[in-house]
Amino acid sequence: MEYKLKDTTGKTAFEYGLLLKRIYPYIKTVIGRALLNLIIAIPLGLLDGVVALSLKPYLDFVVNGSPEQTWTCFGHTIYLQSWLAFVIPFGIVGFAIFQGLLKYASTYLTDWTGNKISNALKIDLFKKLTSLDPKFYDLNTSGLVLSRFLTDPETASKNIINTLKSFIASLFGVLGLVIVLLYNSWQLAIIGVTVMTITITPVTLIRKRIKKVSNATMVVVGNMTTNFNETFSGNKIMTAYNLQEVQNNKFEKQIDEQFNLTMSLTKRVGWMSPIMYFVCSIGVALVMAYGNHLILSGTMTAGSFASFVTSLLLLYKPTKNLGNDLANLQTTFVAMSRVFELFELKPEIISGNKKLEDLKNIIEFKNVNFEYEKNVPVLKNFNLSISKNETIALVGNSGGGKSTVVSLLPRFYDVTEGSIEIDGKNIKDFDIYSLRDKISFVFQDNFMFSGTIRENILLGNQNATDEDLDKVVRLAHLNEFISGLEKGLDTELGERGTTLSGGQRQRVAIARAMIKDAPIVILDEATSALDNESEAIVQKALNNLMQNKTVFVIAHRLSTISNADRIAVIHDGELVELGHHEDLIQNENGFYKKLYEMQFKGQE
Repeated sequence: MEYKLKDTTGKTAFEYGLLLKRIYPYIKTVIGRALLNLIIAIPLGLLDGVVALSLKPYLDFVVNGSPEQTWTCFGHTIYLQSWLAFVIPFGIVGFAIFQGLLKYASTYLTDWTGNKISNALKIDLFKKLTSLDPKFYDLNTSGLVLSRFLTDPETASKNIINTLKSFIASLFGVLGLVIVLLYNSWQLAIIGVTVMTITITPVTLIRKRIKKVSNATMVVVGNMTTNFNETFSGNKIMTAYNLQEVQNNKFEKQIDEQFNLTMSLTKRVGWMSPIMYFVCSIGVALVMAYGNHLILSGTMTAGSFASFVTSLLLLYKPTKNLGNDLANLQTTFVAMSRVFELFELKPEIISGNKKLEDLKNIIEFKNVNFEYEKNVPVLKNFNLSISKNETIALVGNSGGGKSTVVSLLPRFYDVTEGSIEIDGKNIKDFDIYSLRDKISFVFQDNFMFSGTIRENILLGNQNATDEDLDKVVRLAHLNEFISGLEKGLDTELGERGTTLSGGQRQRVAIARAMIKDAPIVILDEATSALDNESEAIVQKALNNLMQNKTVFVIAHRLSTISNADRIAVIHDGELVELGHHEDLIQNENGFYKKLYEMQFKGQE
């Protein structure tokens, strides 16, 4: 299954049996209330014909009847005109109250079952989302991911029960009114039913158009959401570079695109309503013409005719609803198809089954080749060995492959060729959770989750004690900063940790890595974005983190790599030099010497 979500567009949208089979496990958990809801829809639909049916006795016996006409019931004589004049109006009110109660129960059950199904589907989809590799997030925008993982499940799951309920109510509404038509005149019923059948036929012709517009709209809505996210997250860049007009224009174009898609569907679907009106008017005209003949010939009473015409006019609404329900059902199946395509996404990184207990001796990169895009190599025949508790610095030109090296070790990506081994065993053989559990990370831009400082540190080890927490706060040089906060460690962070300075954020990340206490530490340009004062404090915290650990350091500053046991110089994806600073600096024509002259000498 393609990782790029734009390539998944509801290919099974017309395979209704398959889709219902796949959604059934989620419906099964609420099957009792769902069935009750669908059962309630039957009388809801049938009761639409009660008013039309009551017109026949009301006109024939109350309006046009005789006061002397009687009916004997259980030995009692009932004067029909006066009795029906009383019973029919109150009966209609009673039916209306009953129908209202049924509608309330149906609405409640629809929302309850729909939300339950939707929530279960969203939970499973979120689990799927968290199981996917970084490559998935590289290929897709945040807006498209939100649209596919939140909006589609809502449409697919909540609407399925609602649309089925509405469909059943409309179907039985049509059935009930057709029965009233047949009861009053089978001849006129043939005309009316034939006309209504013709009006609903065009719905079957718009299925593919609905799918096409639904897919295109999903992409546009995803782009709009991405625009919102970028405007929010990049608000400082937008303000600094006066990009407000650029963002506004981009959003206006997206709104126009969504409008054009909506109107495109309206042009192709909107004509159904006036055609239905036109065809229905022909039906009513034919019924009135032939009905007049039946009344004059004595075959039909005026009450039967009034009841018939009322039923025919009432029949238009459930028939139209039936058409809309079929269209909505198709939209639901399109969304459902896209949802289940998400479940078919498989992580490309497959976990092994061996548990990694600890790093005992050595980590080896053996003839490693890697490419993010096919035929665009990033690492070429890369070989490197790192001993336990050794600190190795990775330096080189920007884009040369340094970050890729440290991304391959925890298997964010898998090597294209070659292997990475820990103590002689391929990392692909290890259980992926046990592998990553043995590696701590401190990045250049460390992500802070919503919550408190305490919660963000404890993400490294949920079972850490208060003593462990106090220790890492001190070793990460956070204690002075924390003591100055009113709520201390329980201070709430802004989204992405924006209430913290760069140095504070780095120290929280270092504390998080410390409390994890993994034997392997990866520092990916952890101090490159800091000023000198902040860097000095963070470097002290990093030195504490690196004690008795196997450390990979990616750095652009001499201070970060000066204490490294060895320096690996990577140039255009290849390891070109390896050794101590003092040795590498002696090579007049070496890459490290040039890099040192350009980048590090001034810092010294």
